[in-house]
Amino acid sequence: MESESGKVARYVQQQLASWADVSSTYVLDLAGNPLPLWDQEIWQGSEKWERVWSPISAELASSDAFVVVAPEWSGMVPAGLKNFFLLCSRGELAHKPALIIAVSASLGGAYPVAELRMSSYKNTYLCYIPDHVIVRNVRGLINDPETPQSPDDERIRERIRYATGILLQYGKALAQVRASGLVDLQRYPYGM
Repeated sequence: MESESGKVARYVQQQLASWADVSSTYVLDLAGNPLPLWDQEIWQGSEKWERVWSPISAELASSDAFVVVAPEWSGMVPAGLKNFFLLCSRGELAHKPALIIAVSASLGGAYPVAELRMSSYKNTYLCYIPDHVIVRNVRGLINDPETPQSPDDERIRERIRYATGILLQYGKALAQVRASGLVDLQRYPYGM
């Protein structure tokens, strides 16, 4: 069965790539939990973590902004996504904007937004923008990458377009913060 969150992520990637000031995009698909569970070896630079995490870390570090597509599993963010945030301990996400897109098979989706805003930013220093998108009843939306199939489908596509545009502007603005020389992740690696 194809992942509905994957479908949404591919659509968002297509939308981001269509913006004139976007030079590249990168998708990290966490379906099937491809990352090992966090353990303290990541801090020692073990061979396992260098092999698995270093390429991902480099992609994240070179990015200016992020979109977090979070499926709602029983009202929660999946464990694999929480594990991902635990792994982001090298400043890869620090002082960079992120757009949350929650995905629900029914009328839910608000809980993943709240959960991500509550805890995933603290030690990563990720800056969630005020806008977010909740794709409810996802099975009936974004099934044709080019043509909306209903008014709801058209509405969610317009919202995604708007939110990604805002995200890109935050990306430009927060680049100035990172370049200011004030960010000190050596002295303050963890949030309060």
